[in-house]
Amino acid sequence: MKRDEFRFFHKLRVRWAEVDMQKIVFNGHYLMYFDTAVADYWRALAMPYEEAMHLLQGDLYVKKATVEFHASARMDDRLDIGLKCARIGNSSMQFLGAIFRGEELLITCELVYVFADPATQTSRPVPQPLRAILTGYEAGEAMVQVKTGTWAELGTDAGRIRTEVFVREQRIPAELEWDEADATSVHAVAYNRLGQAIATGRLLPATGGVARIGRMAVHQVLRGGRVGEQVLRTLADTAQRRGDRAIELHAQRTARDFYARLGFVAQGEPFEEAGIPHVTMRSALPLAR
Repeated sequence: MKRDEFRFFHKLRVRWAEVDMQKIVFNGHYLMYFDTAVADYWRALAMPYEEAMHLLQGDLYVKKATVEFHASARMDDRLDIGLKCARIGNSSMQFLGAIFRGEELLITCELVYVFADPATQTSRPVPQPLRAILTGYEAGEAMVQVKTGTWAELGTDAGRIRTEVFVREQRIPAELEWDEADATSVHAVAYNRLGQAIATGRLLPATGGVARIGRMAVHQVLRGGRVGEQVLRTLADTAQRRGDRAIELHAQRTARDFYARLGFVAQGEPFEEAGIPHVTMRSALPLAR
């Protein structure tokens, strides 16, 4: 296998706990590497695995897992785990994987999963939506669609994400989450190809040519997968089209690096909002690419 055979890669660095006395990766850990890559593969499909499988009325069970060794990975190696869905049968799916150190092929694997009823673990046909997502991803198709609209149009889905992230996860009091600005804002909601709402944000009316973006929230399982960036860029493009010249937002301190990578610069001193450390950040329009 070669690197250019894969669209998806999961990156990792070999840890001390994974090597033997010769500082070579113990052979059993390679399957763990591939399993970790599989979890990240579902994120690349913008699918929160547990919720998606519940929606599809099934689950995946490993039928076969084989590993072939070509060379060894060692302590502190930076590895790229390539993974692709190579074949979809009636109820089974074959994934092929390869571990690379740079251009050097170290390990290959075959994983066969069966789609089955979770209660009885009897096989079921792979649902057509899942089949379309897998083949579409491998063909280079987009996995996320971002829609914009009013609160009346998108509020149900946007509100569900915000409730899960801000009220339940971050424990912000519900009365602080909802305000009159929802009615006058442009809302953006990202959907995966199963129609699940997975991220949201809002664009408030501009003041002096400076737009304000807020309530950015991404499904916990899918953070780090650029879904939030797609929502932010969609709102920024909307602001630019209406003539705004800059964007300002209150970034949670833990998200500061995310916004900085997109060209936002911190303004002033950190402060607390709803009990969470924040910093004001600003970027000119259009956003950096």
